[in-house]
Amino acid sequence: MSGATRDVGGAGVGAGGLDLDGVVDVSSAGGSSGAKGLAGPDGVGYANGSSSASGQSSHSRPGGSSSTGGADGSGVSNDSVSPNSANGASSLTAQGGSPGFGTSPAAARPVFPFAALIGQTPLQQALLLAAIDPSLGGVLISGPRGTAKSTAARALAELLPEGQLVNLPLGASEDRLIGTLDLETVLRDGSVRFSPGLLAKAHRGVLYVDEVNLLPDALVDALLDAAASGVNTVERDGVSHSHDASFVLIGTMNPEEGELRPQLIDRFGLMVELQNAFEPPMRQAIVKARLAFDHDPAGFRAAYAQQQADYVERIRAARAALPLLSFDDAVHAQVSALCIDAAVDGLRADLVMLRAARALAAFEQADAVTVRHVERVAEAVLMHRRRQHDAESSSRREPENDGRPPQDSGGGAAHATGVSPETSADTDWGYLAPEPTAATPVKSVIPLDTKKR
Repeated sequence: MSGATRDVGGAGVGAGGLDLDGVVDVSSAGGSSGAKGLAGPDGVGYANGSSSASGQSSHSRPGGSSSTGGADGSGVSNDSVSPNSANGASSLTAQGGSPGFGTSPAAARPVFPFAALIGQTPLQQALLLAAIDPSLGGVLISGPRGTAKSTAARALAELLPEGQLVNLPLGASEDRLIGTLDLETVLRDGSVRFSPGLLAKAHRGVLYVDEVNLLPDALVDALLDAAASGVNTVERDGVSHSHDASFVLIGTMNPEEGELRPQLIDRFGLMVELQNAFEPPMRQAIVKARLAFDHDPAGFRAAYAQQQADYVERIRAARAALPLLSFDDAVHAQVSALCIDAAVDGLRADLVMLRAARALAAFEQADAVTVRHVERVAEAVLMHRRRQHDAESSSRREPENDGRPPQDSGGGAAHATGVSPETSADTDWGYLAPEPTAATPVKSVIPLDTKKR
């Protein structure tokens, strides 16, 4: 195919070539003439990229935001992802430009440092554990508005080697999330090709979902499946495709706007519940830090540069140390005791607690996983899985207390109804005894003729 470009609706579009895998090869240097591009069904073009040998498109634009086309042909820009052509995920790198749908504008504005968060120790620990071991299943952050939920998510992405933060909007479709059939390739070449979704772009990064409790259940289920397994499998529209999707899932929610179904909330590995800061010193420290960051972002970030670098190195070392740590019988016994005491359903809590304790031990460069590590992660694992069974068990035990009837706190209500205390003890107390009511005789009624059917 020729490499000449053409304009469709004001967007530069070229005739893209195909490599040996049938992947569209779109390459250009800064939009110069002779660039090869690819047009979507609506005429929006995506160019300035290079194809990989993995079956996924790889786009890079010097001086502009990287982009890839969705099923509707619209361009999707991404901040940065390291090359990853060997595992089937898209490889995208941006060096500036405006952010696009589904990504964080990290290149457009500075990020508040993770090390500068104040009063969020449980949240920081949970996010670090999920970054060390993404198989935990992500972190669910619950709390009122203005408690730094989204700030913490963006700050964590900066600590990861890839630095990629992909945002899943509430209005996204299932095709946009997991990927779908590449209609452009079907219409142009008559061949079946997979168009990657946001799960592919979030590989080795952070996938952030704001107000996850308002997301459709079908999307949440697909999202949590990929987060737990690390693989996204698509079997639809004539497409059978699997690719790696190992990412740190972070979902935030405000309980005032509704809750997640128990079947879905259990799929999140860890949960942290944030509260408003009502201590004056801490509240003032948080506000001062934010004002200082807004006034001089570069200077503020420079003050925490060493701490940020330490976090990056510790995460890298902890990931490498995970396979070297094992669990002894004392750790297994403590995990089982905590999960049984919380009356959790299934065994997912046991597995997540063991993995979280191992990640914490690796982060602290410990020689072995101990019971202390288990106790420090137990609350984040059990917070959203603990069943409220205390009230049920106490209500079942109440009739057996000494065999005595409950005391009358209504000032002789049993005598007022004509029922003795002995009689009321044998009946369901709390209900009034039946009383006769006045009845008025009804005059004889003339019966109607029976209808013939």
